[in-house]
Amino acid sequence: MTAFVALIVGVAIGSPDDTGDKAGRERPAPTVTAPSRAVETTRAPGPPTTAPAPPRTTAPSTPPPSPKPTPTAKPGPATSFEGDGQYLVGEDIAAGTYKTAGAADSLIPNCYWARHKDASGEFSSIIANGNVQGQTRVTVRKGEYLEVKGCLPWKKAG
Repeated sequence: MTAFVALIVGVAIGSPDDTGDKAGRERPAPTVTAPSRAVETTRAPGPPTTAPAPPRTTAPSTPPPSPKPTPTAKPGPATSFEGDGQYLVGEDIAAGTYKTAGAADSLIPNCYWARHKDASGEFSSIIANGNVQGQTRVTVRKGEYLEVKGCLPWKKAG
């Protein structure tokens, strides 16, 4: 078949110029088409060659159970602190013994501390107090207030 198409194309290309008609007008070149081959596929009657898929019977999708979070301990009172102020023992700071390196750098180095039985600020509420320039320790109990001024950071010692 290919040879036939090639022969016709070759004849059309190699023939003398007779594409014009007798009046001098050009004639259209011949169109060469290859015969089409129609292929028909038919299926033999009978049962299907593959079985239909069974219906899906999966359970509804549920997310996997998430692991239970580990309870975190409620943050308790601080075991170290710094800065001037009055701290409630058992709420702001933990009960125990605290130490400081002494007075913070200032014009007049002085570290003041006072244990108070309440937050009134009255002179009568003072349980014990001190003015130090060097290292010191103070033991406080739950429910007391610790007042500090001009001191380096305090850390729980025991």
